[in-house]
Amino acid sequence: MFFQRTLKKEISCVGIGLHSGVKVKLVLKPAPAGHGIKLQRLDQGRVLTTIPAASDFVVDTSMATTLGCDGFVIGTVEHLLSAFSGLGVDNALVEVHGPEVPIMDGSANPFVYLIKTAGIKRQVEAKCYMRMTGTVTVNDGDKWARLGPQPPSSNVSLSIISHIDFDHPMIGFQSFNFSYADVSYDRQISRARTFGFLHEVEWLKANNLALGGSLDNAIVLDEYSVLNDDGLRFADEFARHKVLDCFGDISLLGMPLIGVLEANKTGHALNHKLVQAALAKTEAWEKVTTGEWLDGSQSNFTVPRLVMGEALF
Repeated sequence: MFFQRTLKKEISCVGIGLHSGVKVKLVLKPAPAGHGIKLQRLDQGRVLTTIPAASDFVVDTSMATTLGCDGFVIGTVEHLLSAFSGLGVDNALVEVHGPEVPIMDGSANPFVYLIKTAGIKRQVEAKCYMRMTGTVTVNDGDKWARLGPQPPSSNVSLSIISHIDFDHPMIGFQSFNFSYADVSYDRQISRARTFGFLHEVEWLKANNLALGGSLDNAIVLDEYSVLNDDGLRFADEFARHKVLDCFGDISLLGMPLIGVLEANKTGHALNHKLVQAALAKTEAWEKVTTGEWLDGSQSNFTVPRLVMGEALF
């Protein structure tokens, strides 16, 4: 049986907020079983609010995923939540000393490094999963996202398939299929950076947005090329980053997922719409503990496992 996980110790970092441009301190702390992931907004050391990482607390998805409660918000949470989800961490308290989670290098890899440095601790209580038994689909024009069950013969607990299509010579159509059974979130997903186009960056900054954005924390493209001196980390880094975002956004289901997520041209808004639709369609899923589905024909499923303090996939 697989168990809930938290951090072994507290760890912190400082970075720049992508949209605010301000320096933000981030502190990750262990939490008891059943606590979930919760984020605290602090100002000069004073706790303003504590926000569960759950769909009910999403207040904006226009530029990033923003959580809010009691009149206070914490923005750009998706990369941090992606790292927690990708490494199988269920319980943590996160202090955010500012208006948003720092962007770091534009990927989830710095957060993966923090979590691994702190260490991952197995807890006594079993994990509880959302296992898809039916299908949930949402659409917005030619954009769509779908959640469904794994085939009975599958040995994979979760698959995320992302398709993107941009009229740009460096991107075009890309597709990436991520599976816990044969590829590591750490190595294959967490390093993929967010991206944007130069003409959009100029407009955003002119409108007092993306004030912390730079070539150090995003892939930026002009009409024909990537402007970053170090180029791309993967040929399909753009599609991989969409998988990274999906990890963060679907973690707001409040439970790790057993199923297949396929997303076509989605962003944070449609991801959130899918989460809301799935939670509302209770006949399409069931809540199970690890031991209830690691038996019989499903005993060959692969889920994150803890080896020498690290989550491996």
